[in-house]
Amino acid sequence: MKDFMFVFRNDPSTLADRSPEEMQASMQKWMDWIGGIAAQGKLIDRGNRLNPAGRVVKPSLAITDGPYIETKESVGGYTMVRAESLDEATEMAKGCPILLFGGNVEVREIDRM
Repeated sequence: MKDFMFVFRNDPSTLADRSPEEMQASMQKWMDWIGGIAAQGKLIDRGNRLNPAGRVVKPSLAITDGPYIETKESVGGYTMVRAESLDEATEMAKGCPILLFGGNVEVREIDRM
């Protein structure tokens, strides 16, 4: 088994107009999806959402507000799973609720050092 990270990206403005009921229904979809992965014994870390505020330190040591100020899409969070292959991890990612709201999931294998 290998470890993989799901990196969730979306446009945060797509969440702004949702009612509390829609937010609750979305959260339930996330919990169901994560719960399904956990039930298979393949959840390593359910991860967390990331606060949109942040900074980027560049090679010149310049510090800018960020990240990704030039694009609407930002990293919103992550989850870590265990799978036999990149293909299996990708299949798990296909059930992610972020896809219902125009976001995407980057699936990356973790190379331990």
